[in-house]
Amino acid sequence: MSRPTIAAVARAAGVSVASVSRVLNGLPATEEMAERVRRAVDELGYVPDARARSLKVGRTFQLTLAVADVGNPVYVTMMRAVEEVVSAAGYRLVVTTTGPEIVDEVALVRGMARGYADGLVISPLRVDDDLIKSIQECDVPVVVAGNVPAKAGVDTVRANSPKGMALAVEHLVSRGRRRIAFLNGPADTVPGEARAKGFADALRAHKLQAVAQVEAEDFTFAAGREGGRALLELGRGTVAHEVAARADRGAAAARPAFDAVIAANDLLAVGLMHELAAAGLDVPGDVALVGMDDSELAEQCFPPLTSVNLGSAERGRRAAELLLARIEDGERSPKRIIVHPSLSVRRST
Repeated sequence: MSRPTIAAVARAAGVSVASVSRVLNGLPATEEMAERVRRAVDELGYVPDARARSLKVGRTFQLTLAVADVGNPVYVTMMRAVEEVVSAAGYRLVVTTTGPEIVDEVALVRGMARGYADGLVISPLRVDDDLIKSIQECDVPVVVAGNVPAKAGVDTVRANSPKGMALAVEHLVSRGRRRIAFLNGPADTVPGEARAKGFADALRAHKLQAVAQVEAEDFTFAAGREGGRALLELGRGTVAHEVAARADRGAAAARPAFDAVIAANDLLAVGLMHELAAAGLDVPGDVALVGMDDSELAEQCFPPLTSVNLGSAERGRRAAELLLARIEDGERSPKRIIVHPSLSVRRST
């Protein structure tokens, strides 16, 4: 059986081909006409030819979201928010991973010239002049879900990591914790740099100094376990006392010099949580723990993790809206949006 055509729909509905096109493209039409067209579409099983439509209007009706790691729960949350916005506007979302290296981020942006998508939302882990230049020269609109210099002149939506770190430190201090350590990811990344600065500023505001700091190799669970072991070794180097023996373990566990840790994301925090448990330390009894991102993982681990919500869903939604606006009006002035954080308090503190 041959595929139904738009002409067949027009004949079945008793209207012109132009009228069918108007209804299918969401343009103004009378309710009576629209109902006749929709009924004919359903009866014939007509499916618009996306390729023909793309050639006609010069668009693919596809958009790309590029993130460092599609396995990170925070990017999954962002992806869902972006998809909800763009699908409502008639676009399909294609998700891809860049990895942690700038060269791969640059290659992806330059590859947009192949014409497989009408626009790009990119959340780069690292930023340099080459990446900024490739975004500025890109053949399709680009929105950065992250932080780039204002002079770059591109649409951006970013988290307020320093404010989020201030919320975490203030919460721990209110709980009586003053010996606070920090498990960061790579400091040469956008989030690593922002969170390290935010941590230092927040401690200074409370007249505190970091008891211990470790820079993990990545923002993953495995890196959190490895960084957690390093943090415990570093913390025990200055320890002066031990906790009482635990009856259920039958052994004494050395209490580290810190009584609280802030991790740069939830994956690192949960990796650290495993290492604390392996060392016989109780969360939050011995060590209170705060993550960042407030991903689904924060509620799924045990004990549930107190975490800074950096608005990943809101950032995704706003980035998608900026991209759609840029596609419709390429001459509009660039916008820089900051999404403010909140703290989700759970049993880990």
